[in-house]
Amino acid sequence: MSEAMRIPCVLMRGGTSRGPVFLASDLPADPARRDAVLIAVMGAGHALQVDGLGGGNPLTSKVAIVSPSTDPESEIDYLFAQVKVTERRVDTGPNCGNMLAAVGPFAIEQGLIAARPGTTRVRIRNVNTGKRIIAEIATPGGRVTYAGDARIDGVPGTAAPVRLIFADAAGAKTGRLLPSGQAQDMVEGIAVTCLDAATPVVLLRAADFGKTGHEAPEALDADPQFLARLEQVRLAAALRMGLPAATGSVLPKPVLLAAGENGAAITARYFMPHACHKALAVTGAVAIATACATPGTLAAALTGPLTLPGPLAIAHPAGTLTLELTPGRDGVPEVALLRTTRRIFEGTVFVDPAALRLEDAAAEAPARAA
Repeated sequence: MSEAMRIPCVLMRGGTSRGPVFLASDLPADPARRDAVLIAVMGAGHALQVDGLGGGNPLTSKVAIVSPSTDPESEIDYLFAQVKVTERRVDTGPNCGNMLAAVGPFAIEQGLIAARPGTTRVRIRNVNTGKRIIAEIATPGGRVTYAGDARIDGVPGTAAPVRLIFADAAGAKTGRLLPSGQAQDMVEGIAVTCLDAATPVVLLRAADFGKTGHEAPEALDADPQFLARLEQVRLAAALRMGLPAATGSVLPKPVLLAAGENGAAITARYFMPHACHKALAVTGAVAIATACATPGTLAAALTGPLTLPGPLAIAHPAGTLTLELTPGRDGVPEVALLRTTRRIFEGTVFVDPAALRLEDAAAEAPARAA
């Protein structure tokens, strides 16, 4: 009987998400083998992920993989992996801005970055998109602290702030802010804005689907006809964006928009893409904020003209997320926002070699059939 693999691991909350953070050097270099390990670590393929670290929800089935950067303009490389809950599959197509909040503190505490007294700026390259983000970490006395007074909706209590600055968000996957070349398109009889900033999104008016845009995620997820129509429009819009493999991918993300509430400039319901987010993805928020500052988009029509620099508040199911917009390059704003993070535990995760053999057999089956 083979002994279980032992892999160092730190479980962290990043923003409104949670998952293990690994050093890339502690995981297999081969992507297929690495993904097999992550499937086993998270317990993917079971609704409760009862045999792994996952929490039975896409927001708690995320992995961050960190290493020194090979990019001369960055210090840290961050690869995000979305591990499916009920499927034994890993998607490294998207970025995750919530888990991004955990990367800087992890890198400092692992000795990859030297902390400075007060605040430490960490230059991060997201490997999934090739885009660069700056994280500002609270390091009083040259040490990471997780205690503080910052509060974000969707997370209980308070913690130290992590400021994330997206100065290079446009064209994260498609290479263009407006992949279709237009601020609005008609797709399957629905007006849409196809936009790519931090992540590619399909922005939609909730009213065009018979929704208010203020529904609870559970109510939207319980409407199969609505979800089917949303997916139909998402797939058709993906073709306009140059993303033909959208059926098997989480990209692009569809977002329902409505007028603001509770003092917010706009209201959003963000889909992942087949279930509504309980709060709002950071990358999704960056995309929405960028759309609000881009003339002609559906988002800009809802907010009206913006004055930059200035704040923009987006209402979501768990509350409000406020971003700071400043003028950027080529008319695309620089977007910054605050998140919080917490180191939950550190130790060793065990991987049964039998689970890896199961993944190997599953990978070989299509090849034999061919």
